[in-house]
Amino acid sequence: MSKYIISIDQGTTSSRVCLFNKSGQLVDQVQKEFRQIFPRPDWVEHDPEEIWQSVVFCLKEILTKYSSGDIDAVGITNQRETVVLWDKQTGKSVYNAIVWQDKRTDAVCRKQRKPNGAYVKKTTGLVIDPYFSGTKIRWILDNVPETRSLLKENRLCAGTIDTFLIWKLTKGNTHATDVSNASRTLLMSLKSRNWDEKCLKIFGVPKAILPEIRKSNSFFGTIVCDEIKNLLSRSLNIHGVAGDQQAALFGQVCFETGTSKCTFGTGSFILYNIGTKIKYSKQGLLTTLAWELENEKPVYAFEGGAFICGAAVVWLRDNLGLFAQSKDIEKMALQVDSTEGVIFVSALSGLGAPYWKDNAKGRISGLTRKSNKYHLARATLESMSLQNLDIIKVMEAESGKKLLELKTDGGAAKNDLLMQFQSDFLQKKVIRAHILETTALGAAFLAGLGSGFWSSKSELKKTWRWDKEFFPKKKSKVILDTIQNWNQAVRNLIKEL
Repeated sequence: MSKYIISIDQGTTSSRVCLFNKSGQLVDQVQKEFRQIFPRPDWVEHDPEEIWQSVVFCLKEILTKYSSGDIDAVGITNQRETVVLWDKQTGKSVYNAIVWQDKRTDAVCRKQRKPNGAYVKKTTGLVIDPYFSGTKIRWILDNVPETRSLLKENRLCAGTIDTFLIWKLTKGNTHATDVSNASRTLLMSLKSRNWDEKCLKIFGVPKAILPEIRKSNSFFGTIVCDEIKNLLSRSLNIHGVAGDQQAALFGQVCFETGTSKCTFGTGSFILYNIGTKIKYSKQGLLTTLAWELENEKPVYAFEGGAFICGAAVVWLRDNLGLFAQSKDIEKMALQVDSTEGVIFVSALSGLGAPYWKDNAKGRISGLTRKSNKYHLARATLESMSLQNLDIIKVMEAESGKKLLELKTDGGAAKNDLLMQFQSDFLQKKVIRAHILETTALGAAFLAGLGSGFWSSKSELKKTWRWDKEFFPKKKSKVILDTIQNWNQAVRNLIKEL
C-alpha cells in the first residue's frame, strides 16, 4: 500500500515539493527560490525555465530519499494568474512568465472596463484588472513577434503555471488546467466552467492556445519527463490541481458554507465558502470557483486579496535594510507598545479588494520626530491585518453572516504578534493551522481524493489540526484609534488618485 502523496507547490518566490502521509502530516519538504525580474516599474516577471528547474530540483531531492513505489499520486498547486506562452514543439517559452503582480496592462484594462466590465463580472466573477491572466496573454501575443508564426503553425500553447508544469511533467501529453485556475483568467464562465466565447473575443485570446479545463481532482496525466524518469520505479500520476488560494481553502477543510481562511503569503488572500450557488459582490469582492470534484457540484467562494502582505516585510528587509531575516520583524515590533500614530498603507503593487485601485502607491503617514524603525516595523504588521479587516467587513455584509473565526496559514502566520493583531482588529478568534503549508496540503488532499488514497472529505477533516488559537483583547482606545487612522489614510490615498 502506498504511504505518501507528493504535492508540488509552485509559489511566487520559490517552489516546494512536499510529502504528506495518510494522516495529513508533512513528512518532508524541499524548497528552492528563483529570481524575481523587474524590467520596469510595475512589471514583474519570472523565467519559466528557472521555475521548471526549481521544481525538478525539489522533485529529485524527494525522489532520491523516498521510493516512488511508496508514492500514491501527485498534486499541484501554483501561483495563480501568472501566465506562460510556449512552443509546443520545443517546450521553450516565447517570453518570460508575466506574474500576477504585474501592472503593464493597466491602460488596456481601464479601456475595457466601461464597455465590458458588467458582462465580464457577471460571467467570470472578476473585475477587469491587470492582476488576472487574460490581458497578460494578449500582451505577449501583441509584443512577441515569434507568437505570430507559432500561431499559424498551431505550435503555440498558453496557460497558467499549473498548465505549464503539467505539460512539462507529462512531456507534452497533457495540456490542461483545473477549474479553479481557469476561473482566474477572465476567460472562463463560472456557470458552464468552459472558456467563454465572448470573453475570448473581448481580450483577443485564441481558444486554440488554451488548455482543456478539468475538475480539480481529475486525472491530469502521467509523469514521464526525462529529468526525473530514471528516479521512478513505477508510474506517478497527477490527480489533483488547484490554484494556491483555493488549495489553501481546501487544505483548511473549509468545506461548509460560511467557513473562511486567510493565507498570509506574498499577498494575503481571504476566501469565504459561499456554497454551490453563484453569488456576486457589489462592494469589490471577487466570486471565484473554489473547486469542483468528480461527481459533485462545483463550490464557489467570495475572495478578497491584498497584493502586498509578506512582501511588505521583504521590502523592509531588502530595500530598507531594517533587519537581516523576515522573522526579525516581530522582535523589532515588540520594542514599542504602539506605532505612535504611524500608519503604513502597503500598496506597493496597488490596492486590491475591496478598492481595486491598481494605480495606488504605498504611503507612510503619521510620522513625527519620535518615529523610528520599530514604529515602522509595528505599523507594517498592523497594515497586514488592517487590510484584511477591510475585506472581512465586506464579506460579512454581503454574505449576511458574521464570521465566527478565521483560519490562517502561510509563512507570515508564524508571527504571533501579527496573529494577535488580526484577532484584535477583527474581534474574532484566529486559528493558526498546524501545517502552515496549507496550499500544498490542499493539493495533496485533492490528489489523494482523485487517486483513492483518501476516501472522502469526512476522512480529510479528521486529519486537520490547529497549532494555536488567538483570542481578541477587549477593544481599547489604541485599537479603535488605529482603525480610524487606517481608514483615514486609505481614504486620503484613494482621494488623490
